[in-house]
Amino acid sequence: MAAQKQASPSSGHGRGSSGLTLAAAILLASQASAADQAPAYHLVKEIPIAGDTGWDYLSVDAEARRLYVTHGTHIVVVDMDSDTVVGDIADTPGVHGFAIAHELGKGFSSNGAESKVSIVDLKTLATLTKVATGEGPDAIVYEPRREEVYAYDGKAHAATIISATSGQVVATLPLPGKPEFSAADPKAGRVFVNIEDKDEVVAIDTRTHQIADTWPIAPGESASGMAIDTEHHRLFLGCENHLMLMMDSTTGKVVSSVPIDTGVDANAFDAQTQLAFSSTGAGTVTIAHEDSPSKLTVVQTLKTQASARTMALDPTTHRIYLSAATLQPDTAPRPAGSHRRAGVPGTFKVLVYAP
Repeated sequence: MAAQKQASPSSGHGRGSSGLTLAAAILLASQASAADQAPAYHLVKEIPIAGDTGWDYLSVDAEARRLYVTHGTHIVVVDMDSDTVVGDIADTPGVHGFAIAHELGKGFSSNGAESKVSIVDLKTLATLTKVATGEGPDAIVYEPRREEVYAYDGKAHAATIISATSGQVVATLPLPGKPEFSAADPKAGRVFVNIEDKDEVVAIDTRTHQIADTWPIAPGESASGMAIDTEHHRLFLGCENHLMLMMDSTTGKVVSSVPIDTGVDANAFDAQTQLAFSSTGAGTVTIAHEDSPSKLTVVQTLKTQASARTMALDPTTHRIYLSAATLQPDTAPRPAGSHRRAGVPGTFKVLVYAP
């Protein structure tokens, strides 16, 4: 909650003091945080998704009104206006993320199980080609200024950089550790990525395809999710030690932080409302308001569902979308190669929350 404003004591000594009291009152009123009027998010829809394979990131194409839900070996396409499944992208083994180049009519999936990126026609949902990457591509992001895709090879500790127009690999950049999620700032000519096992953020120069800066994230640890406010040059990092950080993307300085729940995975930022979101597998989304470029204030802890760790934001409607399934009991065997509990068959869905 936003801090309550304290009344200024009046000295009662003549006109000057009254003027100061009035000025102080006006100043306090002008500084009233928009967080005080932040809308409360609530559940508006559950969209059932067939199949019981795993899931990871969701992606929004706001212009086309499409939501892409990664789902094990394929990607489910949802119409965000009707909240219905309208298509499917096949043959994406071990898919983690889906980057969208709306203006090019293409999408790019990171297929972790085959170490390839699928280039997809967004109109037909057909795979145009596949591009080989380093081992285990996971997070993936589109950089529109240079029309390039950054696929982060989690096991190879590298970024495979692909031309979105030609489909050719233009560079392979070694990274200092295991990359997690990424965000682009086209005007600044930078792409940022979390290095999860080193407690660092790396800034990549999009012109040279080289590391420009490496910044520690203390007091944060093991950052997973990342979102960006390009106007104020702020990164939002979801950290495993129960913190969402706000970092200056020009200097790497951590300028604010708020507490979050256990098992963070994704982050999002709404430029219009100035709200930052951190979703966790514990079943909560922490919603914080960027009161200023140096202050982040929690305005809501939204109860979702255990396992709802991944999230995407629609900047048009301000809705957030989270993938989830009812989990098997904690005593049940884990799926092979996973530390997470399996889902109960037939329970996978997308949860939709609106302000």
